Amino acid sequence: MRIARGRSFSFCVSLFSAPSSPGILHFHSPTFSSSISDRFPSKRKVFRSREESSDNQLYKSNTMDSKIMQFERNNSNVDDKHPCVWSSPEGGQMIDIGKQIFCNRSLNMRNIVAVGFDMDYTLAQYKSETFESLAYEGTVKKLVHDLGYPAELLGWSFDWTYMVRGLVLDKKRGNILKMDRHKYVKVAYHGFRELSKEEKVATYGSTLIRDAFDEPEYALIDTLFSLAEAYLFAQLVDFKDNNLGKIPADYSRMYKDVRAAVDLCHRDGTLKKMVAKDPQRYINEDSSIVPMLRMLRDSGRATFLVTNSLWDYTNIVMNFLCGPRSAEDCSVLNFDWLQYFDVVITGSAKPGFFHDENRASLFEVDPESGMLLNTDNGTPMPQVDSSLRLPLKILDKSCQVFQGGNVGHLHKLLSIESSSQVLYVGDHIYGDILRSKKVLGWRTMLVVPELEKEVELLWTLRETRKELQLFRYKRDHIEDQIHHLKWSLRFDGKNSVNNEELLSELDKLEEGARLSHQEAQRECHQKFHKVWGQLMKTGYQNSRFAHQVERFACLYTGQVSNLSLYSPDKYYRPSEDFMPHEFDIVSL
Repeated sequence: MRIARGRSFSFCVSLFSAPSSPGILHFHSPTFSSSISDRFPSKRKVFRSREESSDNQLYKSNTMDSKIMQFERNNSNVDDKHPCVWSSPEGGQMIDIGKQIFCNRSLNMRNIVAVGFDMDYTLAQYKSETFESLAYEGTVKKLVHDLGYPAELLGWSFDWTYMVRGLVLDKKRGNILKMDRHKYVKVAYHGFRELSKEEKVATYGSTLIRDAFDEPEYALIDTLFSLAEAYLFAQLVDFKDNNLGKIPADYSRMYKDVRAAVDLCHRDGTLKKMVAKDPQRYINEDSSIVPMLRMLRDSGRATFLVTNSLWDYTNIVMNFLCGPRSAEDCSVLNFDWLQYFDVVITGSAKPGFFHDENRASLFEVDPESGMLLNTDNGTPMPQVDSSLRLPLKILDKSCQVFQGGNVGHLHKLLSIESSSQVLYVGDHIYGDILRSKKVLGWRTMLVVPELEKEVELLWTLRETRKELQLFRYKRDHIEDQIHHLKWSLRFDGKNSVNNEELLSELDKLEEGARLSHQEAQRECHQKFHKVWGQLMKTGYQNSRFAHQVERFACLYTGQVSNLSLYSPDKYYRPSEDFMPHEFDIVSL
């Protein structure tokens, strides 16, 4: 680049070295001396003060966090086979970060009189590598044999690590999206092909009216059970694009067929029959569940179970979770697990269950025979033929088992006076948490199994993330310098041709700063997941999934049994919220 004689220009941009992307941008001419920092010493001083303050805050925070985490790790019980329940003599210790319960809204457990649980993916944590693969294989077979899809699908395999919760499927376009809390699309794939920034903007960012990204045009992947169907949908999109004519249906129809195939697997019992034959293959054992339930009941609280599964399957799963651990006894079904609950409601048809105006009948279930008996709002009704009512010989009469009904029936059975007295624990952000929170005002706890590994990785990468934060501060400062220099050159009025060259070079420098920062950030996110990054983040913003968790879950944690590590009378308090104008001033 040529510079006119008689004029000098000196400019040096030093980018903060990212964890794996050192970036130094130099632009210098010995014949011109024009330094933005010399022209604006006050700006330089302000930035330096802010930077030093940030460094100091980060150092203090890191020092304090290191001591706390070391204490936690030294004192936490990491032996899952022998859980250290809070009520035990060894309880009450500091809790490892991966086992902690996190609080969005203050919750005083002294005000809770009943604690309820979902079963599937809450008490019963299914193994992704076996259960989701089973669901995938069953769905593929239904597509081929029942819905007429090409036989090539039978040779496909399932990568259970590829998809994550919080994604959105664009049924019309065959795209899979990850959005931030403002519903801006940050990561997008068409099948398994990543969309460029230009494609994302053209498709989702250039409309006059913002898209809501809701049903029926979109499908929300908010449960672990949905991951297999999302992966299969991506495979079908690629197959359709690469094999013209083999699948005549459009993308929307393909997704509808996938959902129909999943429903067929549920209706004919394909999945549950396999789980019932060998629960240990498909469900994780958790020896903390029984101590947790026992501690809650000993504290004077009622416990209940509300599940969409029917009684026969519920009994098998709960026997596995709460029954004897010996190999000889685990195959024998009994009803001992009912002693840990006051009320069990099966076939609840959530989320409709949470609407009091839902007129679904409530039937009592005879556990031994599975027979449904008529009730009047939970009170047994006289039988015309008394011989039809089977005697409940071996059951603990303190627990009642029902099917159907609605939340009004449950409140009456438990003598609930205020909905805020109920804490409900589930895994489904819509089916369990949103409805019970918005419609009823129940207190809620969301189980996020992926959270345990995520927070542990966050701790491992804490220095990297602090460096990225400083990188972002310095990038902002560098861009301000470049913008001011460009402004000066544009209105200098001398050697306009040479100025245009300088402006072009500054544009390249600014773009280089942006790309270096984005690449460092991308590398950090890929350590959480190669494709979708961190579950709770999209760039520097909370992800759509994290936003839903924050809005509707009073508490959230990785495993339901983490409740056993805390006092049943604990007062959960959230961390302080910060607005952007407060963060650098008052955050630790």
